[in-house]
Amino acid sequence: MNMQMAERQVGTVTILDLAGRLTIDDGVEVLKDKVHSLIGEGRNRVILNLALLSYMDSSGLGQLVSCHNSLAKTTGGLTLLRLTKRNVDLLSITRLATVFKTTDSEDDALRSFDEDPVAYPRA
Repeated sequence: MNMQMAERQVGTVTILDLAGRLTIDDGVEVLKDKVHSLIGEGRNRVILNLALLSYMDSSGLGQLVSCHNSLAKTTGGLTLLRLTKRNVDLLSITRLATVFKTTDSEDDALRSFDEDPVAYPRA
């Protein structure tokens, strides 16, 4: 299944709902372009909802790190929402679990941007 992305806006936070596969052949460039476009628009608080992401290869994981780093250079940030067990295991095995903010609750993901007012100032 090709990666599909739906975009929602909740206040100052953009939520990208990803579905399908995030691989070098499918989705990595789309996600990269989307995040860079959001940053260009000044929309730098992003939640990636991965609940329907069926597969992610090393390129997909690398793109998550790249998105995290790009957003961290702004006054925004990235939170990962609803990771599958496989993706939780992947983050754990690669020791990236401590790099990302993760949660299973959309409300908690939205609140994650309020935890550090210096890093995530209100717009």
